[in-house]
Amino acid sequence: MRKLLGTLSLVLLLQNFPAIVQAQVPEQNAGVSSEAIKQVVAAKLMTNSPDGNFYPQREISRAELAAILVKAFRLDKREAAQQEKSISVPDVPPSYWAFNDIQIVLKTDIMKGYRGNLFFPNQKVTRAEGLAIFAQAYGVFQFSDDSVNETLASYPDAASIPTWARKAIATVVSEGFINTDAQNNISPLRPMTRGDMVYLLSKYLQRQQQLPETPEVPRVPDSPESP
Repeated sequence: MRKLLGTLSLVLLLQNFPAIVQAQVPEQNAGVSSEAIKQVVAAKLMTNSPDGNFYPQREISRAELAAILVKAFRLDKREAAQQEKSISVPDVPPSYWAFNDIQIVLKTDIMKGYRGNLFFPNQKVTRAEGLAIFAQAYGVFQFSDDSVNETLASYPDAASIPTWARKAIATVVSEGFINTDAQNNISPLRPMTRGDMVYLLSKYLQRQQQLPETPEVPRVPDSPESP
C-alpha cells in the first residue's frame, strides 16, 4: 500500500511539473513588457542571450552599462571621445570585450574610475548608480534643492536615495523614465537589472520619437540670397 501511494505521489508530481515550470516563466518578465524588450533590442541598444532569451532579472555590470550608454547616446561622437591617447585602466586590458566603450565613458566623464584608475568592469551597479549615470549621459537638470525634494517627495523611500544621486534621479523622474515597485518605491540601493534598463531605455526612445523635427526654413520668393 505504501509503495502504491509513493508511486501515485510521483505520478502527480510529474504531471504537475510542467505547470510549475510555466508558472515561473512570467516572473522573469516582471516589471517590464515584452514590447519594451522588443523595442530596445530592435534599436540595438541591448541584445538577447545566445539562447534567444533576454533574462530581464539579470543584474547589470559596469561594463554592460558603459556599452549600453555609448550606443544609446552615441557617446563615441562626442568631442571628448575623439582623444587618441587611451586612459590607463589596469583592470581593463585592450583585449577586454568592452575596452573601447569603457574608454569612451571615461573620456567623456560619463563614468569614473576608482582609486588606482581601476574600473571594476564586472561589478554590479545599484539602481541609484545606474539611474545617476544614465542621467549624466542624458543631461542632469540643474534643479534647486527644494525642487529636487519636491520631485522626489511622492516616493516612500526617497530618503534612502544617496545625496550624490538625488539631483540626477530627480531628472530621470521628471522625464518619466523611472520604474517603481508596487508601493511606488524607487529602491535606489537594489541592484539594477536588465529589465530596469529596458524600462529606462524604452521610455527614452519614446521621448526621442516625440521630439519635433527641425522645421524647414521657407524660401523667400525672388530673393537673391535664397538657396
